[in-house]
Amino acid sequence: MKRLDSASTAALKGLAPRRGRPRKFRAPSRAVTLTLPDEVLAALGAIDRDLGRAIVRAAQPEMAKREHPPAELAAFGRRAVIVVNPTRTLEEHTGVLLIPLPDGRALISFDQSMTVDSLELRIEDALEEGRLPKEDLRIFEAIRDLLRSARRAGDVRLYERQIIVLEFDRRKRGTGRRR
Repeated sequence: MKRLDSASTAALKGLAPRRGRPRKFRAPSRAVTLTLPDEVLAALGAIDRDLGRAIVRAAQPEMAKREHPPAELAAFGRRAVIVVNPTRTLEEHTGVLLIPLPDGRALISFDQSMTVDSLELRIEDALEEGRLPKEDLRIFEAIRDLLRSARRAGDVRLYERQIIVLEFDRRKRGTGRRR
């Protein structure tokens, strides 16, 4: 069996059950003490009841300006999704739909006619063609590596879940409906 690369192995290990309190954030974090004005605390409370998560959400526009890996796992508890740097090439070659996230990355989604196996095969086919632009090549390879690592890991299961996607008509939305 081929060894997993260190990034994929580390990402999957982050999902393994641990003893003690579950991690709030996937990335390394530390406790800090803040003194903030009451109105700032109220504003943060409107974003999220959890002050730490509210601060993270408020910082996301600034974090979106930073470079992200081409594809990585975004984890919450024992579950994770693959988030990618958005590219039309991924949608065109695989048939997935990329759902934008506030930090500038995107969530991979697909309809009921596609499976994780067929997505992995389409990604592999696109890589074998050898015609992907350099940045898209990095994204395709990173997704392939994450899927392959998850498939080969004995303690990880892949599930296909549905998400709600709202798609707005490009026509001007008025007060009445067009018929």
